[in-house]
Amino acid sequence: MDLTLSADQASLATAIEGLAARFQQPPIDFRGFALVNPELEHELSAAEFFDIAAVPELGPVAAALTVERLARLPYAAEVALSMLVRPHLPGRWPRPLALVENGGPGRFVASARTVLVANGDELGVALVPNDAAEPVASIYAYPMGRLTKSVAATPLSRKDAGVVRMWLRVALAAEAAGLIQAGIDKTVEHLIVRKQFGRPLGGFQALRHRMAECAVLAGGVKWLALKAASTADEGDAAQAAFYAQESATRVTFDLHQMLGAMGMTLEHPLHLWTYRLKFLLSVLGGRGAHAQVVARQCLV
Repeated sequence: MDLTLSADQASLATAIEGLAARFQQPPIDFRGFALVNPELEHELSAAEFFDIAAVPELGPVAAALTVERLARLPYAAEVALSMLVRPHLPGRWPRPLALVENGGPGRFVASARTVLVANGDELGVALVPNDAAEPVASIYAYPMGRLTKSVAATPLSRKDAGVVRMWLRVALAAEAAGLIQAGIDKTVEHLIVRKQFGRPLGGFQALRHRMAECAVLAGGVKWLALKAASTADEGDAAQAAFYAQESATRVTFDLHQMLGAMGMTLEHPLHLWTYRLKFLLSVLGGRGAHAQVVARQCLV
């Protein structure tokens, strides 16, 4: 499969990189969980980056690459659902978007204008009234919220629901790929600076091998996400989501162990990515649900 970027896609990647560079560092005095920046949201909206999947010259692969890059920022922004899922909803729905599964809390629910409501195998979409959601305290490093009253969800047909679930899985994998890579990058910075026994931690072969394994997992998640965005295949999307959640479990453990006690504090920003990954582990039914789709679509 050829995923070489076209001239238009390469230009978009350059523009996204330039924008992301301005939001690359978290505030020095931040000691919380959910870090947001309204200016980032404004910049993305003003440049119409949320609509790139619908542009023929760009398409869903460019959107997945953008989601992956923006997920590496310390600021949590509602990007994945807007860029990869919203284009496939029947009708026009305003953003931000949020996903509510089985009535539980979800990320960006308190600020969402459109919510996807998943109850078991049923999936619907609804507008969110101003007084229908509230923030929820959480350690997940996303601005979490929950619906405070029922919303009038329009049920999706079985076909539409299948398409939306597929793109939800692509969005999950693309975002997880960026989160994993950002966590690795921050851990590498620590291993270069931190010294033990008179030498940087990154000089010890055992740690280098484990970081290399994490890098391989991160690359696999990214390329599976891009493949799924390119093929729009249900099996590819489920495989990407399964591998993303499987890899996130392993990488999160390794990265926090690499940082030692510092990895358990809020002074180091690692949690801004790994705690988001922890939330993504249970999205869409978790690894078990994705594995069932992979078995049904790819192994039968």
